[in-house]
Amino acid sequence: MTVIPEAPVLQQEEEKRLIQNAYRKLLRSIHSELNNDDRKLIRTAYEMAVEAHKTQRRKSGEPYILHPIAVATICAEEIGLGPTAIAAALLHDVVEDTNVTLDEIKVQFGDRVCKIVDGLTKLDSAYNLESPQAENFRKVLSTLVDDVRVVLIKMADRLH
Repeated sequence: MTVIPEAPVLQQEEEKRLIQNAYRKLLRSIHSELNNDDRKLIRTAYEMAVEAHKTQRRKSGEPYILHPIAVATICAEEIGLGPTAIAAALLHDVVEDTNVTLDEIKVQFGDRVCKIVDGLTKLDSAYNLESPQAENFRKVLSTLVDDVRVVLIKMADRLH
């Protein structure tokens, strides 16, 4: 992921539409009934992720935010996860890749989303360490015991 200078206004508008369309696709992919609190949770996570990743790009040049939206869409559409996991999937890279802290996540979204995001961040560290495979496996299992959604979101992340 890289940070690049601002794009021309026309390109910014096109990217904004692309991001909004990806978000609408995410919402359409959710299988469970959402109440107002669920909708607000997902929308707030989306807005925080968009703001946090606004200057970041993938190596392909596309806006980075498309990745967390795609991961959240996989979690909803393919795995059938609910609003808490979808919010965590949208936020899965903000602590690791931006200035957003776990404390901010906890204040804004509560303990459940915070624990999942924290688990994803720790799981990422386990993948990035040059440690023996057995150690990685131990960390994955210890995370799995805490909340299976961490591993499911990480699988969606790796899939995308």
